[in-house]
Amino acid sequence: MNFFKKNKGTILRIIIFLIGIFIIVYTLPSERKFRYEIQKGKPWQHENMTAPFDFAVYKLPEELNNEKDSIKKLFKPYFDFNTEIQKKEIEILKQNYQQHWKLYLKMDSMMRESDFDYKKKKEQPSKIIFDQYFNEILENIKIAYQSGIINPSDIIDEEKSLSLLLIINKNNEPKVTSYNFIFTEKTAYEFVISELEKKKDKDIVRFFSGMNISSVFKPNLIYNNELTEKIKKEEINGISQTRGFVKAGEKIISNKEIVNAEKYRILLSLKKEYEKSVGLSANHYLIVGGHISLIVIMLIIVVLFIYNYKPEILQSTPQIIIILLLIVLFIVIASITIKYDIVNIYIIPFALLPIIIKVFFDERIALFVHIVTVFIIGFILPNSFEFILLQFTSGFAAIFALSTLSRRGQIYMSSAGTILSLSLLYLAIALIQEGDFTKIKWIYFAYFGANSLLLLLAYPLIFAFEKIFGFISDVTLLEISNTNNPLLQELATKAPGTFQHSIQVANLAEAAASKISANSLLIRAGALYHDIGKTASPIFFIENQVSGINPHDSIEFDKSAEMIINHVKKGVELARKHKLPEQVVDFIRTHHGDSKVQYFYKSYIKKYPESNIDISKFTYPGPRPFSKEMAVLMMADSIEAASRSIKEINKDKINALVENIIDYQIKENQFIDTDITFKEITTIKELFKSMLINIYHARIEYPK
Repeated sequence: MNFFKKNKGTILRIIIFLIGIFIIVYTLPSERKFRYEIQKGKPWQHENMTAPFDFAVYKLPEELNNEKDSIKKLFKPYFDFNTEIQKKEIEILKQNYQQHWKLYLKMDSMMRESDFDYKKKKEQPSKIIFDQYFNEILENIKIAYQSGIINPSDIIDEEKSLSLLLIINKNNEPKVTSYNFIFTEKTAYEFVISELEKKKDKDIVRFFSGMNISSVFKPNLIYNNELTEKIKKEEINGISQTRGFVKAGEKIISNKEIVNAEKYRILLSLKKEYEKSVGLSANHYLIVGGHISLIVIMLIIVVLFIYNYKPEILQSTPQIIIILLLIVLFIVIASITIKYDIVNIYIIPFALLPIIIKVFFDERIALFVHIVTVFIIGFILPNSFEFILLQFTSGFAAIFALSTLSRRGQIYMSSAGTILSLSLLYLAIALIQEGDFTKIKWIYFAYFGANSLLLLLAYPLIFAFEKIFGFISDVTLLEISNTNNPLLQELATKAPGTFQHSIQVANLAEAAASKISANSLLIRAGALYHDIGKTASPIFFIENQVSGINPHDSIEFDKSAEMIINHVKKGVELARKHKLPEQVVDFIRTHHGDSKVQYFYKSYIKKYPESNIDISKFTYPGPRPFSKEMAVLMMADSIEAASRSIKEINKDKINALVENIIDYQIKENQFIDTDITFKEITTIKELFKSMLINIYHARIEYPK
């Protein structure tokens, strides 16, 4: 039981690794892996190949796609012929004709009574003649309806509509018809009117033109989408997947023979049959065992690299989770994409992986993890060499373009670098393989464009990982380090002396961090906020006392110490209230460690030498610094504050000040929980001395 309690962190991380291995292995294809690499247009580098068994030669994906496109292009849509529409519309037209005739007679009668010339010139209208013309119109309308009236919007490709064939289902008897032989509402009306206008009697033409005949035409060919799609799907599914057959023992290709288009098709067919020729047998479990071994070995390589480069990562469960999560996520996405052929594999932005890891760790870990992930994915892909080369290059380009994520534009630069590297490298590979510009698959450049656009997901993903795992990115550090931040503005307003002190500490600490390869952005943010707790009672801190009044003169030393120590507690509360990252809060908690408020402690002893001193009243609550950056901040804070108390500044006094303060902190064991070295401390001392001399413009004595 004690063993599990002692090692629960390690056990948890091992369980996380086992879960990751299970997920990866579960999603990997269970088929056997064809052992030979097939490269079109390149010499066959392996031994002579003969067919190990009978197999069909499959068509290439582009061939099948061309056949599917041909079916879709030439497919005849289905329309149902509706007989009821004609009857209904003609009946309405007959009623309109009778009403229009009555109105016409009424108007004619009125004209005869009022206009003698009209009566003299115009004969009495003959119903028989009008009926005769109307019957001819009805016959033409019936001709249009019998041919069929269609809604033009049902014809998808209007440019090719004149040569389009369609199938009209009339009385359950499908009949192929050309678009030329049917009408639209517009052409049907034009047909009837043109026949009417051939008549010589203008009055009759005018009469029927005023009847609004166009309203009688309604589409009676109704597009049957369900039947059309069903038949189209059946035809596409009926496409033969094969074109040829190879018998067992038949020679396929010889060593050094060029893999031309036909050989490439045969080899891919053999690969496909070989990989799917194993079921749930002993071989299947051996394949799974091989997958487990492969994933375990690759993850061990990642762990060993991190152990030798940044071993502290292996002690952090969240950091282990994010690295493993990204590896698992991209392998699972790739496996599902390959298995179900969802999209082209090159659309997936694998360069997101190194970008995200680079933001939270560094470029070495990012590139190494990216390479291992790409190797694993390449193992389950055809033409894995091409995939690995393209993804390695794009990942490197993405990292190179993203030196530090401090501006939004850098993600766009990274995206541009990715599409450029993918495009140029693919073009080079395609030219080597095909030797012909016309045979290059230009669609791949569209895939690379989609890939680079998806890389813009880096920003929301980085934000999500920050919130979920408590990480902090350079973008966030830059945002909170802006002195226009409301919390820093409050510090500048309420405690201007402390604000200036914090800026000087930030400058010192940032320079020191850069010198020893620590996180300079993180330490600057920590330095700017380390004393924000002083805004609660700024007058109790000497840098804010401009009136000459010191409130400590009127209270006991232990109470003064309490007021000073409280700025750490108040700072932590204020930082969490304003939702500062926990990494920045840690600088507030640790910048005094568990040291003592020496001035008030010594003053208390001097005043009350005989009393029992409660040392905890004069001691900061801690904890001590537990990172290199926190140690640097503690040094910079103490030295900057102490340097202000030097009355006559010169090189010797600055040197003594820096040496005494840092040596005392070492003596008090303030740095024992950090990984800072004595060499780094010496480097920091020399830097602080040089910077303080430049700040205070101390005169340096030159040798005589």
